Amino acid sequence: MSADPQNPGNRLMAATDAPSPWWSPSRHADIRPFLLARGAITRAVRAWFEEQHFVEVETGILQISPGNETHLHAPRTELTDASGERHPRYLRTSPEFAAKKLLAAGEAKIFEFARVFRDRERGDLHLPEFTMLEWYRANETYEAVITDSIVVVAHTAQATGIGRFSFRGKSCDPFAEPELLTVAAAFERFAGIDLLASVADGQSDRTALAVAAKAKVRISDDDTWSDIFSKVLVEHVEPNLGQGRLTVLFEYPAPEAALARTKPGDPRVAERFEVYACGVELANGFGELTDAGEQRARFTDAMDEKARRYGERYPLDEDFLAAVAQMPPACGIALGFDRLVMLAAGATRIDQVVWTPPAGER
Repeated sequence: MSADPQNPGNRLMAATDAPSPWWSPSRHADIRPFLLARGAITRAVRAWFEEQHFVEVETGILQISPGNETHLHAPRTELTDASGERHPRYLRTSPEFAAKKLLAAGEAKIFEFARVFRDRERGDLHLPEFTMLEWYRANETYEAVITDSIVVVAHTAQATGIGRFSFRGKSCDPFAEPELLTVAAAFERFAGIDLLASVADGQSDRTALAVAAKAKVRISDDDTWSDIFSKVLVEHVEPNLGQGRLTVLFEYPAPEAALARTKPGDPRVAERFEVYACGVELANGFGELTDAGEQRARFTDAMDEKARRYGERYPLDEDFLAAVAQMPPACGIALGFDRLVMLAAGATRIDQVVWTPPAGER
């Protein structure tokens, strides 16, 4: 019903129908148990990292480049120096660039509860501003952070006393031994696709994957190999992961390596993995790439594709690329902390486990 300016009763009804603000006592009381669970989880996770002799760091939010992945978008701002000159800056999509500079500086084991920002993202599992828990180990293989991630999930469940994670009809025992599944095996099992037949020497064959996937997903003429890969992953693979127990999906195909190095002895795949519970992606980790030239080439290709699709590109952080060349061998992981809290607290939406909603939302 619209408000009638001549009828005070109608104005009162319209005001009553409007949702109360998030800071109203009744609405806050509804989610306060989830928020207290978040605090318990934070303390438990922080204590575990300290027991493992990690150093907690706090890196800068404003960056020269927010990250150079095709489909990630970042808010942009400007800084003005004392002379009045303006300099473009971005709110980071991850603390990864800064963390790797710290590895180059000599830090060996670091973690951060980082506030990060991503445009064009909002939903039950997405917020434009959220907390990413990232950690890195120098001179260790990526199996080390895979093990870490499993332990962190278990500590999270212990902190709340929850026995099983549940989300949208799926459940997962956070204490059970996880399923280890390669991406190629997952595509074969859930979609009947021989994924690696479309990858040779680290290069993708779009035609081969399109033929293999044409009966599984809708393919557009301008879809790239990565587009087709993502459609199959989202529609056929991810819904089946993390059911009953965690799934560690590993050995991503080389075209999806991002900042991971390719697997020694098999250039078709990369040392990249993701952790799933109840069909929800929780974490993304790498055996870190330390070849600055290769990283530059990947970033350039990604920004070319971003420009083609979205009409924008982000600058390369030359300081980061210089640091990559000086980094020791390392592994690292980014975990969506709010998503993990949501599952461990028994919430149904990610906005139930954050103290304040995105600015402008009621």
